[in-house]
Amino acid sequence: MDEGGEPVRLREKAYASFTRHLLARDVRPGQFVSQRELVALTGLPLGAIRELVPRLEAEGLLTTIPQRGIQIAHIDLTLIRDAFQFRLFMEKEAVALFTTTASDILLAALRREHEDMLAKGLSGALTPEIVEQAQAIDWNLHDTIIDSVGNEIIAKAYRVNSIKMRLINQECFRIDGRVVPVMREHLVILDAIESREPQRAVNAITQHIANARNLALMV
Repeated sequence: MDEGGEPVRLREKAYASFTRHLLARDVRPGQFVSQRELVALTGLPLGAIRELVPRLEAEGLLTTIPQRGIQIAHIDLTLIRDAFQFRLFMEKEAVALFTTTASDILLAALRREHEDMLAKGLSGALTPEIVEQAQAIDWNLHDTIIDSVGNEIIAKAYRVNSIKMRLINQECFRIDGRVVPVMREHLVILDAIESREPQRAVNAITQHIANARNLALMV
């Protein structure tokens, strides 16, 4: 079957459905599920789920435990440390490159959305919808920096780690109540990028990631 065949499409659909339900908290970290339950959750055939499980195991998103079933990745100190270390390695190199290649137009757009969200945060008018917008702005900056590298292998690996980061975020340090400090830290990063000084940008993003890691480890 060629790469555009139905089995491939089903596998990708199963992966997208599972990760969507995982991030929507329809299944929780540490929870045990069966393949049949994953069929019911995703609405996809058992064959697609059976092919999906080894991929999710390889990515560290679940573990098959004999006589107990499939366990969704458990959020523990090892996962937190490993996920943040991976993120730091990737983003330091990416932001150094982004500092020299990002267009003034893109940087102006990123600055504008961060300043607008900071103003909303300072006003105290943070509805759940605005908080979700703030979270999207947060993730988008980091994804934009990684995508600027133009390396598909890096992008895919980063996206897998991002799923783990978002699970950690949900369990340990959601942006609720932290919109203002997060936007301020991002603006420091943008200041550094706009200076076109790669080391300054690396220092800024390193501090930002360290702050998030420390919050996660405190829980």
